[in-house]
Formats: sequence, structure tokens, C-alpha cells
Amino acid sequence: MAIVYFQPELRSVEVAQGTSILQAARLAGVMLESPCNCVGTCAKCTVRLDPESLKNIAINGLPALAWSDPEATEVLSCQATVLGDIRVELPTGEQTQTLQVLSHGERGPLDLDPCIRKTYEEAADETWVFALDRLLAKEPGDTRSTHFGMVVDIGTTTLVASLVDLSTGQEIAAASALNPQSRHAQDVLSRIRLASEEAGLNLLHGELIEEINRLTGELGAEAGIAAGSIYEMVLSGNTCMLHLATGQNPASLGKYPFAPSVSGGNHLCADRQGLTIASSGLVYLPPVISGFVGADITSGILATGLHRHGDTSLLVDIGTNGEMVLSRGGRLRATSTAAGPAFEGMNISCGMRASRGAVESFAIAQDGTVSMNTIGGAEATGICGSGLLDIAAELVEHGLIGGNGRLVEGGGSKLPSPLQERLVQREGKPAFLVTQELFLTQKDIRQVQLAKGAVRAGIECLLQDSGIAAAEVDRVLIAGAFGYHLREKSLLSLGLLPREFAGKIAFVGNTSQSGGQAFLLNRGVRDEMAAVVKEIEVIELANVPDFDKVFVRCLSF
Repeated sequence: MAIVYFQPELRSVEVAQGTSILQAARLAGVMLESPCNCVGTCAKCTVRLDPESLKNIAINGLPALAWSDPEATEVLSCQATVLGDIRVELPTGEQTQTLQVLSHGERGPLDLDPCIRKTYEEAADETWVFALDRLLAKEPGDTRSTHFGMVVDIGTTTLVASLVDLSTGQEIAAASALNPQSRHAQDVLSRIRLASEEAGLNLLHGELIEEINRLTGELGAEAGIAAGSIYEMVLSGNTCMLHLATGQNPASLGKYPFAPSVSGGNHLCADRQGLTIASSGLVYLPPVISGFVGADITSGILATGLHRHGDTSLLVDIGTNGEMVLSRGGRLRATSTAAGPAFEGMNISCGMRASRGAVESFAIAQDGTVSMNTIGGAEATGICGSGLLDIAAELVEHGLIGGNGRLVEGGGSKLPSPLQERLVQREGKPAFLVTQELFLTQKDIRQVQLAKGAVRAGIECLLQDSGIAAAEVDRVLIAGAFGYHLREKSLLSLGLLPREFAGKIAFVGNTSQSGGQAFLLNRGVRDEMAAVVKEIEVIELANVPDFDKVFVRCLSF
């Protein structure tokens, strides 16, 4: 056995020899991400060891010193196994930082008519709890004042939970956290692969339920209520997330015809899912549109009233999986595209999540001077997704990135001197200095190019297949926590959205969460949305003729 000490967390754990540092961290309750699923390619789980500790680890079965410079102190925790007692220095601020997660979104007016209702039977001095017309429980005394529900938006990267008073319709507490599954696999496809095996499914399901229960306890403590007073929980998320939340194998989503095993529009028993709300409590899953257009988009349609408008509107949720719905005269057509993790700051040299110290906005003045903002006003420690798009867009606008995505070399003689000084070489390749410590490489720009190309290609194919020109679109609604922090200028400069959308773009926030609350507070919209979802035509991009050509064309800045 060996003891692993984590600094500056001041935590320790005893593990068997041969345990990886990453496994030890998880046993100790220390958050280290491994979005590449421990393949060793993302470098996000890098830690530092002192020289003595370096002697007590092995990498791929060989002593660490046989692999690298004896002075080297950084190792990938997923690849390093423990041979003896070691001290691990965690990345500065990584474990204590707070994620910036948007918990609110647009939602129209709604009549208060929840699925869960209570009646007090005075003669028996009992409160009866009903779900629609089904009796769930009988409680001693008058408990009508303790009548609560929860909504959990299960994003690929983050979780957002809100506690709602079902008697008034008011949100009384909200909390957010990192989706623990992202430590093991960053994107949806990686999670499908991991969860296709029983052990992987149990891991991802178990960690997610544990984190939801932790958030439930946090919300209850903040509001001063017991978890037993929460009678219904709405889980809103993409199709894969709903599979993992309910312990269903998502393997069918990874192969044609990508048919989901979970269709939504139904209730499950909360206790059978391991959720710590009322013992008689229920879980509601909004209707799922398709394998890759999930219940989060159903919630978004409900929150924005997309199906009720007679104009031509486009709802786009930009994230690791770009989902979009086009409405014309109330007729809905939807598609999705795999954008990858670049928008979350992953697979980017200096990328990080949207937490304290992340560059979240960036601008270049005409004289070449730069300005930027960081989350929390802290010293810049990395670049999150919104900052990444801003930087790339500004470099395109000022001629530092060409239409083909190449970063200019040779100093760019026509550029203002402040910008010329920021063009440097790193490992023999061009890079742009954001700060003296942070930079953007050509490889990073390619990641942005691929992600934006995927989203734009999805939009183009959806419009073309519907016979609608970009100029005919009346409204463009950008949904999602990530999308809310973007700027119209950057989206247009990069070509992520067509120029014809200028002046028509609205950022509607976390509509998965606000739509989930609508499902919680009004039982009538459940039948309404079930009917709407049945009529949505889903366009599979794999079946679109010449999609590969459209995608290549959309790579251009």
C-alpha cells in the first residue's frame, strides 16, 4: 500500500501499488479531469511531483525517470501509477475554482397547474399527495405548505439544478456543478462508447446520480426544507444524458439508425433511480425528439414558444453537440451536428472551463492594442469557450487569420506593431500571444474551425433542405449557457452564422432549464409538447447529399 498526498488540497488517500494517480485523486474526492478517457492525449490531468515522489511512480510499467528528463516534474495522472508514497501538486486553483454556469433562460407566461397536488383531509388530519389523479402518499397533518419540485438540466459539461415551490411557481434556490461524467469522457460520443459496457454505464450513471443528490441536499439546506418535501424532479438534457441518468445503455445511439431507448414523455420512480427526494417522488422526462436532438431542445422549444409563432425562426443550441430547430409557420424541422469540445475550452492549448481567471471576452483596437475580460476579474489563467471565439474572430477581422484558417507568418508587415509583437513561434510553428503566458496556436485555430464549420454546415443543410434562404429567417435564438456569453459580432465574423442573420439574433439563455420548469409547473404542456415532438421532422445530416462538400465550404473564415 502507498499514501498519496494532494497539495494544496491537504487531502490524502491510501491506495494499492499500481493505482494510477488519477484513480487516487477520485478516491480522495479531488477533481481531476480526463476528457480523453485516460488515453493520455488531452493533458488535462497533468500534475506536478517533487523529485522524491518522481522516484515512486511508473509510467506504462516503467520507472518515470526512464521516460523523461530527470528534472521533469510534470506527469499525466492517468498514465502514472503509484509505487510508493508520493506528494502530488495540483494545478493552481484548479480544484477550488467555481464554474460560471448560467441557470436562467427565457420563458413565456404560464398558468400554475403542476402535476403534483396536495389536498388536506380534515376528518383524518391527513394530507393526500396526488400525481395527476393517482394517489402517491398520505402524510399525517396538514403539509400543504411543503410542496416542492426540482428541475435538473443535465448538460454534457455542467449540471444546473433549481428548487421550485409548486404552490407559488417561484424558484427558491439554484445551484450548479460540473457534470462528473466529463472527468471520464468529454463529449457525447465518448460517453456512448464508455457506457456501452456495463462497468462504464454503472460508473457514469452512479456518479451522475450521486452529484444530483448532492445538489438536492445543497438546495434543501439553502431553502431550509427536507428532501422528502420534493415530490417531482424534471430531468432535462440531451438524449444520451437521459440514458445515462436513468441507467439505460446508450449503445444504440452510436450506430445507425441512432434510435434511442429512452423516448421521454413519461414518469419514473425516483427511489428506483437512487434519487433522494420523497420516497413516493417521481421523475419526469420531457419528450425526446431523436437520438441526437434531445429533451433539452424540447424544453427550449417550449420555453421560447417556437412552435406557436407564425414567423420563420431558428433555435440554435451551441455546445459540444450543436442542435438546431427551424420553425416556419409552426412547422418544425430539426437536426444536430457534432461540434466537439473546443467550445468548452477543451483540446485547446491554454483552454479551460468557464471559471475564475478564464479569458471570456477579447477585443483588438484599430491601433493593435488588445483588451480582455476574465471571469471574476482575476489574473488570466486560461481561455474559455467564449473567449476563444472572441480571440479567433478578432484575429480574422484584423487579418491575422486568413480565410483558409492559417495564422499569418513572417511578422505580418502590414499589421500594427503591437500585433506584430504578439505573433511568435512555438515549437517552430506560428502562435498568437494573448498574454505573456497564454497563447493560441495554429492547431487551436483548426479546432475552432472544425467546430464552427460543423455548426454552420448544420444550419446550411437545414435551411437548404427546407427551401429557405438565410435572408428569409426572421429570428435567430441562441440557446444554452455557452451561447448566452457569445457576441453577435464574433459569431458573424467567424462565419459560424450567416451574415444575413445580423440584427436578428437574440440570446435566450438556458432554455433547457427554464423549459424544464415549465414542464414542472404546468401539466398541460406535457401533452402539448408530446404532440409537437411527434410532428417534428428530423434531418439526418449523414443522409444529406453532398454534406461533406457543405462542411468543407463552411470551414472557411
